[in-house]
Amino acid sequence: MSTTTGNPPAPQVWPTFRAKDADALIRFLVDVVGFEETMAHRDDDGVVQHAELAWPEGGGVMLGQERESGACVTRPGSFSAYVVTADPDALHDRVAAAGAEVTTPPFDTDYGSRDFALRDPEGNAWNFGTYPGHPRGGS
Repeated sequence: MSTTTGNPPAPQVWPTFRAKDADALIRFLVDVVGFEETMAHRDDDGVVQHAELAWPEGGGVMLGQERESGACVTRPGSFSAYVVTADPDALHDRVAAAGAEVTTPPFDTDYGSRDFALRDPEGNAWNFGTYPGHPRGGS
């Protein structure tokens, strides 16, 4: 898959999780972190049953309000993800200025990545860095 057009490909693997307050978590991930809300399906009471958030540099996550029924997904506050970003220092500065709980300040790894980590208001762990993963077919 190529991204030569400048548009990242549609995600084919979707990390999923639930939130105690899906609306508040969506606002944090969009307004503070920089995800883009691409859709949110709500029930008749306005509760988020399913939302999709895209990462501008590619990929995304799905989440919904905590509830008894539905597919088996991670319980609120126990999700973690690594998100690739070209400029983790700028992202760190932005989320820190917005009051996000930075759990690990920016640092350089021994494999050439620049990373930092934060915890969202629900307790989920988000790691951001420049390491895009090992290329397929590479050694």
